[in-house]
Amino acid sequence: MQNPIKLTSDATTSIPRWIMLLITLIYAFSGLFGHDPWKNDDAVGFGVMWTLAHGSLMDWVLPNLQGRGVLVGPPLPYWLGAISIKYFGGVIGEVNAARLVSGCCFVLSAISIWYASYLLGRRTEVQPMQFALGGQPSPKEYGKTMADGALLIFLACVGLAQRVHEASPLLVELLGITLLIYGVVRSYDKPWQGGIISGLGMVAVGLSGMLWTAIFLWVAAFIGFYTRSNKRLIGWLVGSITVTLVGLSIWPILWYQSGLSPEKVANALFIWLGRDQLQATISFDSLEFLTINFWAYTWPVWPLSFWSIYLWSTKGKSGINAAHLVIPGLLFLAEMILFLLYKDLSERDLMLLLPPMAILASFGLPFLRRGLISFIDWLSLLTFTLAGAFIWVIWFAKMTGYPKSTADNVARYLPGFVAQFSFLDLFFALIITAIWFAIVRWRTSRAPKVIWRCLIISTSGTILLWVLLMSLWLPTINYAKTYQPVAMRFLKALPKDAKCIDSTFLGDAQLASFHFFTSLNLKDDENCDYKLTHSSEEARASEILNRHQLELVWEDRRDSDRDERLRLYRVSTKK
Repeated sequence: MQNPIKLTSDATTSIPRWIMLLITLIYAFSGLFGHDPWKNDDAVGFGVMWTLAHGSLMDWVLPNLQGRGVLVGPPLPYWLGAISIKYFGGVIGEVNAARLVSGCCFVLSAISIWYASYLLGRRTEVQPMQFALGGQPSPKEYGKTMADGALLIFLACVGLAQRVHEASPLLVELLGITLLIYGVVRSYDKPWQGGIISGLGMVAVGLSGMLWTAIFLWVAAFIGFYTRSNKRLIGWLVGSITVTLVGLSIWPILWYQSGLSPEKVANALFIWLGRDQLQATISFDSLEFLTINFWAYTWPVWPLSFWSIYLWSTKGKSGINAAHLVIPGLLFLAEMILFLLYKDLSERDLMLLLPPMAILASFGLPFLRRGLISFIDWLSLLTFTLAGAFIWVIWFAKMTGYPKSTADNVARYLPGFVAQFSFLDLFFALIITAIWFAIVRWRTSRAPKVIWRCLIISTSGTILLWVLLMSLWLPTINYAKTYQPVAMRFLKALPKDAKCIDSTFLGDAQLASFHFFTSLNLKDDENCDYKLTHSSEEARASEILNRHQLELVWEDRRDSDRDERLRLYRVSTKK
């Protein structure tokens, strides 16, 4: 059965590779630098990396947050962040150096998605219909077009924006998943090379997330090979298993070399296997979370990916067994099954679904009708233009006080914030806005035939909004999400006789931020003479349990958070 896709070579004109790399770099590094650690994940991730960079060998063996001493998870992301802090922190600042790892991991993930889609797009079973007189695209041209589409869809996902710009271990895990996909696809031509790349991906996943995640994904990849009767399976198996076992053994070897006690080894294994995160049956809380949040977080990739699966499984020459469906489809399914076993699923975890979905979605682009493409274009144009205008209006109100009602609302939400004009921020905002209008004009006036045309406005709009936010609004967002002002006020109010401050009842983000901004001796020790807490109820319960007397010394909050209350108590023993 021949594929029902009819495309000329004009419809598969690819975007120059340097342009794809440039927009990826702009998206990855805009807003990555130049601000404090933000509540919550960004501050925690940086705090652990900072602890390793300034800590002992044992901190590298069991990554933890200074003052808390509890293993936070597998070590690879924190190793990379700490190394970056050590080598680049003195040049670009420690916070920027920690986030540099996130930016590099995202760019490498995008490159892996592009090349995996390119190799899949060159395969025989996905090629368009052959014309009697020629004029159809070559496999190489078609592969490049599919790769451009996959990357544009990936960049357009609304759930990526904040998460990929944090010092988060999930960025290393994301890179691992994309390397696994690329390695599996590469193995169809070069099994040993693909096996090594897949193994590196599994090491990245296994040393940055749960070990079960790596196992689930590897099994899914193996099933994809096995069901397609691929004769190159042995090369991929040997390469991937060898690299995976060698890479994953690094952490246990460090346990042995550092002389960890059996109790600490058992606790590390407990956390690595995700025993505190997984359950044996489906979690209805996670199912409810997916039902509510999946559709918004993965927009616009989910409708295109499901559409692609349906059409290729019913109309394609290879049916559901085609490589471009089997490989990303099984990995997506493995992740979904794993997520349903999570005790507590969050939106940041959904980021790991996007690479296989973006690849699936790209192969649905040739089937899109002109009317649907026009609807997507105009909906995206209207949405992103209005959102961009909103960002400009708020910025103008902050700078000038007009419109007064808008300026008053900003002041009410962020009391004490003083907007400062930056010519450089305005310059970048004007440049990206001008590029947006140029892209819109090109798209609406020339009516290009390329199959990725419906993605240009969506992807450009996503990048437009993020760059505008990270230029015009960055000081405002930083003021709203940082603990620096309240930490500095705390430092001034701290009595001079405070030698030890108990942080037991602080959140991880608060503890990491206060350590970084104040350099004080905060630790989880109820024998300290002072207690810093964000929960007065827990502090009072501890007071009764330990027969302590608490005297309130200081109380404050972040200006943007009306619910959070930070309190410092002087602790004395009841007589």
